[in-house]
Amino acid sequence: MARKPMTPLDHLLRWINVLLRGLHLAAVILLGAALLGAPQASPASAIAVAVTGFAMFALDVWRKPQHLIEAAGLSVLVKLVLVGWMVLDAAARPYLFWLIVAGSAIAAHAPARFRHAMLLGSKSSR
Repeated sequence: MARKPMTPLDHLLRWINVLLRGLHLAAVILLGAALLGAPQASPASAIAVAVTGFAMFALDVWRKPQHLIEAAGLSVLVKLVLVGWMVLDAAARPYLFWLIVAGSAIAAHAPARFRHAMLLGSKSSR
């Protein structure tokens, strides 16, 4: 099946996603540095991670609604919940941070058949 040509909106959304990923990575680094003792505010960093992560997730779901019921999408929802917990619970931040980092690495590098497996609903409901 031939891929349809990208529209100007597609190009714009791709660059917004690139920008969001860069900001998200910077926020994750700031949060990690704060948790390791650098003089940064870890609640503000956790909020930045949550906001950029949610924005990327919303963009993914808008472009591909079935992302919500795939393993990859559900793993993002779990990460967002854990980041929200980090914002509220200073004592748990270091543990949650490393749990999220490990889970993200696994989810991002798992085979496509796992990442895109439909965990909720049925394939006929797409």
